[in-house]
Amino acid sequence: MHGEHSVKSRTALVLSVMVGLSMSAGCDADDADTQVERSGDAPTDDSSYEVWLIDQSNSFGKTYGGALYVWDGDDITGADAASAEPTDVVDLGGGLADLCFANTGANPVRPHMIVFNSTETHGVLSFVVSGHVVFFDGPTHEPIACFRTQAGAGGARQAHAAFPTAGDDYVVVANQNGKLLERISTDYGSGSFAQDPAATLDLANCTTPSGAPCQDATLRPDNAPICPVPLPNGQVVVTLRGGGMFVVDPSTTPMSIVAEYDKAHVSGNGCGGTIVQDTLFITSGGALPTNLYTYEVYAFPTSGYAASNPVNTPAPTTVDSDDADHRDAHGVTPARGPNAKYLWVADRGLGIITAYDAVTFDITDVIEFNDGHDDPDKITPDLLDINPSGNRVFASLRGPSPLSGDPHVSVGQQPGLGVFSVKKNGARGDLKAVVPITNVDAGGVERADGHGVQVRMK
Repeated sequence: MHGEHSVKSRTALVLSVMVGLSMSAGCDADDADTQVERSGDAPTDDSSYEVWLIDQSNSFGKTYGGALYVWDGDDITGADAASAEPTDVVDLGGGLADLCFANTGANPVRPHMIVFNSTETHGVLSFVVSGHVVFFDGPTHEPIACFRTQAGAGGARQAHAAFPTAGDDYVVVANQNGKLLERISTDYGSGSFAQDPAATLDLANCTTPSGAPCQDATLRPDNAPICPVPLPNGQVVVTLRGGGMFVVDPSTTPMSIVAEYDKAHVSGNGCGGTIVQDTLFITSGGALPTNLYTYEVYAFPTSGYAASNPVNTPAPTTVDSDDADHRDAHGVTPARGPNAKYLWVADRGLGIITAYDAVTFDITDVIEFNDGHDDPDKITPDLLDINPSGNRVFASLRGPSPLSGDPHVSVGQQPGLGVFSVKKNGARGDLKAVVPITNVDAGGVERADGHGVQVRMK
């Protein structure tokens, strides 16, 4: 694991990097897209993939539903990306809602995160308000199974995120306000999926391997799980709303904690994570009412977690830390290709993406595409994913009436898909196109709000 590094990105440094890069823009022929594509560390067939984007807003005239947009890679990568038409738009208030109501007696509300299994034959969509988890057939974009989370703390239930484990044995579900971690057994080959109530881990009332209460006013004050990030060994890293983190073994019944971290080591509002080389990167951001702005990026090893370890072990390394106004670390992706050397992190508050060297943690670029955080036309990047050839990163873009996250950082004036060019093998990038989506309600208000985004190999 890397040694300790000093924090490199306070607001002043971000601004200075922005100025320096803007002065040098356009001066290096190696920045050309064609140069990136020639580096040869990943396939370059852009027609071999598609991009899925989730619109969280309700289906028109309904109080539930949403939309799934799908674009072909060759349409969304080229010079005409901004005018690319989706190859499919799935109304989540139609057949999917019928399936969920038939199976659970409730309609699905607020589609949030979409993730694929390892072979990308199936998509898993979580509904953060109603607590539904829906499985899709990847090639056809059709919903094939729907479940609903259990009632947890105070009778609440949600499904903030549902991630397949590395071996595709399970999907682990973060039941956010219910403060439960739930499991669905999966057999993608046979299309068989089964909810496992006996496996549920009650994060509000459990005990850690050290004997400490899982939820504690000092250690972990609010154990609402946010994202269950899979590790290559089958374990799952669970970020927590109130600060702290758990590493969980999803194969036991009930699921069991194998590593525990307190809020002094991992800040609150932990979001998602990604692996670059042999390092797991986790972000934490800001939230109402007391911790308005936070930009934290942590690095962890991808193995070495055991219940016999001391607490907060293996210790995280701080990649970046900034509590200045308007900062909010959120979506992450490796850049570029299977041998990525760089990490990209979206900042919803400032409306920028920062690129880091994944080994030294140095900032290599600050990708700026707004005229400040208060730009009246602000583009707000949320989640990120990269295409197979590694020459494009896609960002979900938030709308003017955000339906999840805190509005002080989540408001964006153009909901849709951001298309970013990856340069210098991931060290740099820029915004190439904005592909808009829209959902204007009967009162003339734009309700579209992009959130989940994933690239799927065909």
